[in-house]
Order: sequence, then structure tokens, then C-alpha cells
Amino acid sequence: MTNIVVPELGESVVEARVARWLKKEGDRVEVGDPLVELETEKVDLEVNADKGGVLASIKRREGEDVKIGELLGVVDETAAGAAASSGNGSSGSPAKTAAPSAVPAAAPQTDQKATPTARRMAREHDVDLGAVQGSGASGRVMKQDVQDAMAKPAASPRGVAYESKEAPAARPPVAPSRPSGDRSERRERMSKRRETIARRLVEAQHNAAMLTTFNEVDMTAIMSLRERRKEAFKKEYGVSLGIASFFVKAAVAALRAFPQLNAEIQGTDIVYKNYFDVGMAVGAEGGLVVPVIRDADRLSFSQLELAIRGFAQSAADGTLTLDDLKGGTFTITNGGVFGSLLSTPILNPPQVGILGLHKIQGRAVPVNGQVAIRPMMYLALSYDHRIVDGREAVQFLVKIKEFIEDPGHLLLES
Repeated sequence: MTNIVVPELGESVVEARVARWLKKEGDRVEVGDPLVELETEKVDLEVNADKGGVLASIKRREGEDVKIGELLGVVDETAAGAAASSGNGSSGSPAKTAAPSAVPAAAPQTDQKATPTARRMAREHDVDLGAVQGSGASGRVMKQDVQDAMAKPAASPRGVAYESKEAPAARPPVAPSRPSGDRSERRERMSKRRETIARRLVEAQHNAAMLTTFNEVDMTAIMSLRERRKEAFKKEYGVSLGIASFFVKAAVAALRAFPQLNAEIQGTDIVYKNYFDVGMAVGAEGGLVVPVIRDADRLSFSQLELAIRGFAQSAADGTLTLDDLKGGTFTITNGGVFGSLLSTPILNPPQVGILGLHKIQGRAVPVNGQVAIRPMMYLALSYDHRIVDGREAVQFLVKIKEFIEDPGHLLLES
């Protein structure tokens, strides 16, 4: 017998939820076969079979919370041998199998690639995943795909809408006794990620002296540079030149000048980081995730753009790994991609600083004594006032502004 246990889940992750069993009790399994999907606060992962055999028993059911090392099920490797030998007739006994194959063919599966969230929603609302067109990588069904399928009206038999041939009897009008329309409610259990996001956001506000300071930046120089270089850049590196890489470069340069914002509090000590692992907040299907660009100070613009694009695609496909989300010394979040004009980002503990980017919008501003319309962006820096003073936070944001408004200065500093 081989026990199936909850594996190590990564840094700071100690608990998971059984999202879905991929095999049933009595199913044959081969080495490496995925057995069960687990949902954690950061990513969803599969537990694979270490040995071949038969799934003898399932100990923890779908929806149950489990901890590292707990027993999920049992694989009986001897049962597979017995099942295989029973197909060979011994001397004096006629063979009972008609097919010559050593392993019985598995029943055809109509299983569709889908995220655990999409599977759960489809199960709760009786949606046939096999009939849903996936929009993720390799046709993977995402949560939005299931929601779109739920929104489609059910087809009548043979695709024909039947109409009554007899006109209904006239009825006197009746005054409505209550508001019309759909007033139903739907209850849905939080995912592990959403539970963790909710808990950590509250903890961040309770455990840190969090303040936010604001500034605005003229994006003219960056946008002009991107316009001049976009075609050559994409041709050479295979990726578009966005604004995120400029802000990563600017943040690293500003963190060098103000190391308090690249530190963390441990007890009564301040731990200053001499490396720059910049987290990029991404709004994924199951909730916000923050993949980390390691050693961002050593990467070129093209390497940063490739890393950012890769993380965004992995977040959309649900293929981020735990290693992608570990650590981080400072975070950048861009609400502008969703149209946010101004916001106060919340710290990502134990980090003490987070930079919020926002929508670029034409505004009237004074330029050389004249009023001009310029592409402007509001910046927000939330910081932990326990180790970062207001003066340093304001100067940090001013430094970001200087680097963005003068990209040449940024290249020299970085």
C-alpha cells in the first residue's frame, strides 16, 4: 500500500482544499498519473501517483481542508498485479478474457481541461464542461467561459421554439404585490485564495501603520520613446515595449536611494534587503496574485517585458507555480489597466512599500508658463510608517517621477 499525502505547498502555505478527485476508488493508476487537484491560497496544483496500482480508498473528500502531510488516499500496488494475472488462464482453467490486451481499456472520458474554479462552478450549476469552449491556453476552460455558458438561454428541443396555437384567455390586470424581476440569491463558498486575500488584507491594515502619499507624473517622454522604438523593439526582442518595465527600473533606482522601502520588520529588527525582487500584482481568475521578478536590477528592458508578459499569461491560464509567488521585497500594482484613476494600494506583508500606477489621462497642466494638455498619471505609494517616515516616502515618489519624466536619467541611474 502507498499513501497519498498532501505534499509541501511552498513558502508560508500550510493548508489546502481538496478541489477535485481525478480518479475514483477502484480506478487503475500509472506512475505519474494526476490523482487529485488541491486548491491553495496561492496556486492550484495536482498530486501525482508515485507508484502504479489501484486507487484503493479516498480518505478526504472534495471540499475538505487538509494540511501538509495529511492522508488523502491509498494506492494498492499489489491489486494491479492481481488484476493483470487474473486475465491469464492457469493450467486446467480456460482463459476468461477475450481481449489480448494486458491492461483493460479505461472507460472513455469526456473530461475537459478546466481550472478548479471553473469545474466547481460548472458542478454547482449543472453546466456540461464538454460543451463549453475554453478560452485559456490549449483550450482550457476558465471561470468566465462557464459564466458565459450559464448566460446563454437554454435551447428548446430540436432547436425549435414552440408557440401555442391558441390565444390565452384574457385576464384582468393585477397590480404587482412585490417588486418584479429576479430576486433570488446564490451562496458560494470562498476559495482558499479568496479566504487568504481577505485575511491578509485585514491583517495588513491591523498590523502596520499604513499611510499613502500621492503624486502625478507626465508620461509624455515615455510615450514618445515607446512610439519611436516600438516596432524596432518588438522586431528585435519579440515583445512589445510597455510602461511597466520603465516603472520597475525606476522603482529599483529609487529603492537604492531609500533602502527603508526595500526592508521588512522582524520583531524589533529592521532587515534591509540588498537584492531587488519586485512583485507585479496581477488580477487572476481566482483572485489577486503577485508573481515576483527576481533580481530585477540585473534585467534589461526586454527581459523585464518578457517576464511581465509571461506572468500575466500564466496567471490567466492558471499555470503559475508556487516558486513564481515566493518572496518579494517591493510590489507594483497597476489599477490603470482596469481604468482606475486613483486608489490607495494595500501593503503586501511583510513588505513595507507598494507603488500604485493608474490610468493615463490627458489633463491641462502648466508647461513653461503655458497651459498644455499632457498625458498624466497619478502615482500612489503606500508605506509602513513604523520604519518609513513621510519625508522619505514623499522623496521616494518624487524620485520615481523624475526617472519617468526623464528616461535618459533613468538609464544612467539604473
